[in-house]
Amino acid sequence: MKARILSLTALLVFITLTSCDTLNQVAKAATATDAQKTPTTLEIGNGLKQALEIGTGKSSDKLSAVDGFLKNAEVKILFPPEAQKAERTLRSIGLGSLCDNVITSLNHAAEDAAVKAKPIFIGAIKQMTLQDVTNILLGSQDAATQYFKKTTTLQLSGQFRPVIQTSLNKVGATKYYTDAAQAYNKVPFVSKINPDITDYVTQKAIDGLFIEIAKEELNIRQNLGARTTPLLQKVFSFADKQMKK
Repeated sequence: MKARILSLTALLVFITLTSCDTLNQVAKAATATDAQKTPTTLEIGNGLKQALEIGTGKSSDKLSAVDGFLKNAEVKILFPPEAQKAERTLRSIGLGSLCDNVITSLNHAAEDAAVKAKPIFIGAIKQMTLQDVTNILLGSQDAATQYFKKTTTLQLSGQFRPVIQTSLNKVGATKYYTDAAQAYNKVPFVSKINPDITDYVTQKAIDGLFIEIAKEELNIRQNLGARTTPLLQKVFSFADKQMKK
């Protein structure tokens, strides 16, 4: 009797597991089939906007984190090219730590400003037309990045500059850099340095943000694993097909 009960129990467990496996396979097949269907215009718009919100959000969060600029070699802000000769001079007379402090403050100022980026990008995404969506989805590998450069740079600059100015003033970096630039500019026959470091840091912060956005855009275009929702899979599978034609 016990043997019969054990056998029956084992059979029921086997049937249950088999049924679960079958259901999982059916679900996966249904998802794969759905991803192959041609998306509607509404789905294309929503899917692209979803992707852009994810990509710009990640970029803003990454760069606004502590040392988000400073420890990222691709976007780290150094002395302006025209000031690097002055930097070398300062380091040669034992002021290397002072130069390091300035560089650290420039990057931390950019990190403070990057917090302002996310709502600006969300606003630009909401204002996209159907033509904008189509051009981006079926455009070049950096079509979205170029769109954001065109539509948000002026607003980013306006939002970033006062934050960077305040951050630099707080640690004395603005005054130090201005004094150093003015002193260096008095040397005869040298290329003059722009004493306004705030404009430079603002532009570099924006440049760094677009570098990260371009990376996120390329990732979602090329990496199937980055398409984390059924809608993204459907829309970008459609885009993949169109680009191959």
